[in-house]
Amino acid sequence: MIRKKHWYDYLWVYSILYLILGVYNIFFAWLGVIEFAVPLIIALFGGDKLFCNHFCGKGQLFNLLGKDLKLSKNRKPPLFLSSTWFRYGFLMFFMTMFVLMLITTFKVFLGEKELKEIVTILWNFKIPWGFAYKNTNLSPWIAQFAFGMYSIMLTSSIIGFITMLVFRPRTWCVYCPMGTITQGICKIKHRDKN
Repeated sequence: MIRKKHWYDYLWVYSILYLILGVYNIFFAWLGVIEFAVPLIIALFGGDKLFCNHFCGKGQLFNLLGKDLKLSKNRKPPLFLSSTWFRYGFLMFFMTMFVLMLITTFKVFLGEKELKEIVTILWNFKIPWGFAYKNTNLSPWIAQFAFGMYSIMLTSSIIGFITMLVFRPRTWCVYCPMGTITQGICKIKHRDKN
């Protein structure tokens, strides 16, 4: 039986547009805040894992590429990826990178550091990205946050894409930092009701 498509099945377009627009103009990287805020708001106000299960553009994209276009080997991922220690360790690592990005942004805001027009991929590879900043009138700290946000979003997309190719289409969802946070929120909310 073929499942009826819903409007949210097309949210993969958002993920692709995000990555393309961040190349065109780095200011669009601020849209990444949506992917941080909306899952938390939904989880806090009764939607539980609704965002992860239906509205995550990245999850929809990996489903499209891996399942519909059959790019995934569809192998079961290793158990450690879904283990508590790995998921929370990965979350702490991502949160550390996010906090360091905020500190750098704040230092640029204070004038203690200069804007670095780079995108860091996989936390190590610094790619010049000044072309996406040219002809913009952004304050340096606004641009610095955008470069950092785009780095995080591009890195998570690359990691998710690789695990989608090697394992099941939505393997990224197993250890996604936002998924881990929303799952933690849901556990706390439901513990209070019992």
